[in-house]
Amino acid sequence: MKIEKFEDIIAWQKSKELTVDIYQQFRDCRDFGFKNQIERAAVSVMNNIAEGFERRGDKEFKHFLFIAKGSCGEVRSMLYLALELKYLSKDDFKKLYNLSIEISKLLSGFIKTLRSS
Repeated sequence: MKIEKFEDIIAWQKSKELTVDIYQQFRDCRDFGFKNQIERAAVSVMNNIAEGFERRGDKEFKHFLFIAKGSCGEVRSMLYLALELKYLSKDDFKKLYNLSIEISKLLSGFIKTLRSS
């Protein structure tokens, strides 16, 4: 299947879901530094997928997917901190953590596909 636009990319769809969930989860968080950092990291995942795709070159796209993967790791790292600081329940942590792992795996698979093409 040929991907026509970045909105067709499952990793982008899932990362948009993660970003919306993060924004909703931390909407009332008073730790503005933390809130800003985790929101920016989540947005970075979806935006780097979109930006890389729009550049229309596999090499550049792959570079942006690596950046998105790194941002996904940053989100996951911050989720641990949110759990420790009791900004998140264990259930909310698990939901967001699992979604971030899924996105990371999708990005890895995409990167492998681009490597072999």
